[in-house]
This record gives sequence, structure tokens and C-alpha cells, in this order.
Amino acid sequence: MSAAGVSAAGAVLDQYQHSTKGAGKEELGKNEFLELLVAQLNNQNPLEPQSNGDFIAQLAQFSTVEGVEKLNGSMQTIMSGYQSSQALQASSLVGRKVIVPIDKAVVDTSETFKASLVLPQSSSNVYVNVYNADGSLATRINMGAQEAGQVSFMWDGKNSDGETMKPGTYKFEAQASIDGEPKGLYTLLPANVDSVTLGQGGGELLLNLAGLGSVPLSQVQIIGQ
Repeated sequence: MSAAGVSAAGAVLDQYQHSTKGAGKEELGKNEFLELLVAQLNNQNPLEPQSNGDFIAQLAQFSTVEGVEKLNGSMQTIMSGYQSSQALQASSLVGRKVIVPIDKAVVDTSETFKASLVLPQSSSNVYVNVYNADGSLATRINMGAQEAGQVSFMWDGKNSDGETMKPGTYKFEAQASIDGEPKGLYTLLPANVDSVTLGQGGGELLLNLAGLGSVPLSQVQIIGQ
């Protein structure tokens, strides 16, 4: 390219950078790229025209810029559609019961409470401590020896004295004796979905559980009625 062509192209680039600084835009889009290319062609030295190879290379660069812009637009469309689909899916969970890896549950003590725990390896002694709202131990559910895997347990809603507890929120602390040492275990407890919160900036959807707070949609293990 001649010195004049370089100067003209540089002038267009300077003008573009000056006009976009205030708008916070620093990327060279396809329109600006095309302006630079046209300015270069208009100001090239007729005695030393740009070679076909150079021109084709610049056109290829232009196609790449345009292709990237189209790809970005397509990805945004796909992400928008995915988020809408995910929101629709999550909204269908409102009013339903889900099983999630939490340690608290709202319990109707007039009915048998059913849940499960995750045991990483076989144990000779598995148990679940049940705490009431003030943190005091209500009872212990002794399960004895269990094989590794997901193990179900039940609570009849009564304390260690055989008295029926009041309905409310209870904490379940599962433990097992493994290699002679007590080890804490994950519990999978039921909860009712009150509402759904859309994640900020395209983040994951959150399920708002009745009386228990929020959990990510990805943590749901089982969906009930």
C-alpha cells in the first residue's frame, strides 16, 4: 500500500476510535473494517496498485469479522432461548415437592417424615440426629449397619420421650462410623417450591423453598407431585 493509502486508512481508524471512545466501544466492527478497506483502495498509488493476494487476504479478514459478529448474535439467540426454556421448566415446579441436598426440612409431625442420606461406604453404625428450631436435640434415629449408597430413613415426629413434636422446621444431621471414626453425611430432604428466581446476568435459576431459602435448579435430585 502507498503512503497515501496508509495515511487515509489511518485517518479513518483515528476517526472511528475518536467517535467510539465516548460510547465505550473499542471493538472494530465490520462497518469500520469496510470503511478502512475502501479508504485504502481509493488512496492507493495507481503506479503501485495493491496485489490481488493482498486484496483477497483483506477480504478474508472482513469475512472473518462479519462471521464472528454473526456467530455472537447466534449464540446470544441460543442462550436467550435456553434461558426461556429453563425458566418455563422451573416455573412448572412451583407448588410441587422436590428432593434436594439440604439439612433442614419443614416437617408435619402428624405424618411420618421420609428422607434419605448418602453413605460413601459401608458402615456398622449409621444414625440421624434431629434438632428442633432452638438447636436442641429432639431425637436420634438409629439405623444400625448399612451398605454404601443412598439410604432411606423415616421419623415418626416424636422426641426421645415418645412425645409428638410440634410441626415446624427441623435440622437433620446424618453421621456414620467409618473406619472407627464418625463421619458427617449428606442428607436428601423434601421441600416445597414456593417460587422461582431468574439468575442475574444469565445465571442459574434458583428455586425458593418454603421456609428454607433458595437452592440452584441443578441441585434438584427428584421431583415429586
